[in-house]
Amino acid sequence: MHNIDTSTSTSSNTAGALPILLKSLRLPTILDIWQQTLQQAEREGWNYTKFLSVLFEHELETKNRKKIKTLLKKSELPPGKSLATFDFSQVQNLNRAKIDDLASNTNWVRQAENILIFGPSGVGKSHLSAAIGFALIEQNIKVLFTSTTKLVQNLQASRKDCTLPAALAKLNKYEVIILDDIGYVRKDEAETHVLFELIAERYEQRSLIITSNQPFSEWDSIFATNSMTIAAIDRLIHHSTIFEITSESYRKKHALTKQI
Repeated sequence: MHNIDTSTSTSSNTAGALPILLKSLRLPTILDIWQQTLQQAEREGWNYTKFLSVLFEHELETKNRKKIKTLLKKSELPPGKSLATFDFSQVQNLNRAKIDDLASNTNWVRQAENILIFGPSGVGKSHLSAAIGFALIEQNIKVLFTSTTKLVQNLQASRKDCTLPAALAKLNKYEVIILDDIGYVRKDEAETHVLFELIAERYEQRSLIITSNQPFSEWDSIFATNSMTIAAIDRLIHHSTIFEITSESYRKKHALTKQI
């Protein structure tokens, strides 16, 4: 294949029109770098295929970074909560290999499966769920992190405004919703119903990551009726991975350390 040659007048005319074409095609990165990349191609004797590949690789990388930045902003994930900052040495019963697999392999998201994380307050449930969410966003998965109480209150407001179907449809745009601290939802019939509707709406359609300081046996304190509790749990565990953290509270350990 021939090396790049820009010596002809035709090439000069084309170069003059190129910025206009790149703007029209919305390729800002190529617009910024094509001239220096062309100079490098001429120095190193690239063929046309390599020249174009380098340009489009840079464009794709820039677009991907911008997309991830946008996804991260919309996710409402707490900052600094990644797997790199999670102290696995404090929760030795946690399957690190399984966590890493869920964070790096998005098949479970494509199959609308769930992750349920149980444990007492202060053991890192929220951190772990957010860390998995952050890893998913880096793979262009749309994630929303929210306290369950906040989301339920918003859905209840939508119900009162007769806009609940629209609100649920908007939430369905997120491939993964992280419901933090489901155990703090008040046992109120109206709030319980919207929470159940969210779970039912996403069943086998979209994924949930749920953290809870209460085992399933205590979820009667969340839902209004026993039948609703059973139906909610049944939908959640049908396609799910369950983790139970039995470690002592990080916050308690940190407080004791400061007192020493």
